[in-house]
Amino acid sequence: MLRAINKSHCLVSTITANYSRRSITQMHSINFTDTHIMLKNTCKEFVDKELLPLAAKIDKTHEYPTEIIKKMGELGLMAVDIPEKYDGAGLDYLSYAIAMEEISRGCASTGVIMSAHNSLYLGPIFKFGNEKQLDEYLRPFTKGDKIGCFALSEPGNGSDAGAASTTAVDKGDHWVLNGTKSWITNGYESEATVVFATTNKSLKHKGISAFIVPKPHYGLSLGKKEDKLGIRASSTCNLIFDECKIPKENLLGKTGEGFKIAMTTLDAGRIGIASQALGIGQAALDCAVDYAKKRVAFGKAISNLQAIQIKIADMETRLESARLLTFKAAALKDNKKPFTKVT
Repeated sequence: MLRAINKSHCLVSTITANYSRRSITQMHSINFTDTHIMLKNTCKEFVDKELLPLAAKIDKTHEYPTEIIKKMGELGLMAVDIPEKYDGAGLDYLSYAIAMEEISRGCASTGVIMSAHNSLYLGPIFKFGNEKQLDEYLRPFTKGDKIGCFALSEPGNGSDAGAASTTAVDKGDHWVLNGTKSWITNGYESEATVVFATTNKSLKHKGISAFIVPKPHYGLSLGKKEDKLGIRASSTCNLIFDECKIPKENLLGKTGEGFKIAMTTLDAGRIGIASQALGIGQAALDCAVDYAKKRVAFGKAISNLQAIQIKIADMETRLESARLLTFKAAALKDNKKPFTKVT
């Protein structure tokens, strides 16, 4: 569906169409296209029909939304900014932010699955992988049948890529990985992971390298699923590497480039995280407005009370400000301009 949408890419300088439930005008320095509008409408229809009826149930039962993810793959949502030549939707990063917000509005769990897969798994492989790696670990992961994960965080150092205690030792024709990665999103359902490990401790952050490890794989085991307070339809667990052997060809990029790969990936990933927060925030605002209209006090709906109106207006102002900042970062990335400070 998104691949078809991408065929029409007519620039719109001023938008007065119904972008979501809101009517918006031209945003300074951000050019929306009719592709973006069609994408938004497609995602909204999908969310209202497919996600909203299931979101509470799968969060309560910790149930991974297998069929939903496959349908999202058919729409192109599981490879939004991957070029069509690699079986992706071939859209820009602003499209990704728009889609991510709308999906997260319907289901935060589904949003985080989509975000971790697009930004943190496909992102580094597309940017740093060779053609063989793209064929083996990117193309098969664009349709929603397979998803990936990103293994950086560790028990003792969080997301500090320069302090990785997981090691990768060069054994001639293969690498041997040992260590534990923590809080890995999509840990149970993923069929491959991008892993960061120390290959030369004396070089500190310049001694970190990145690897692609298929799952399941001998020497790689999974810890228990974390019992989180929310977003529970997405699994979070430890990845435990114990004498895990992988081929030399599974090195992503060059030896010692792991820190650069991790930082580049996280920069782009923050746009996805921000878009998730926008979707969750929009859902909260919608819920608050609906409640204010239905809750009656002193003989009338509380939405008529100025104090409530001020609260809702403040929520909308903060949400729209965050949306502008997030979309600005995405637009800067699309135009190959620095966006790290914005994210």
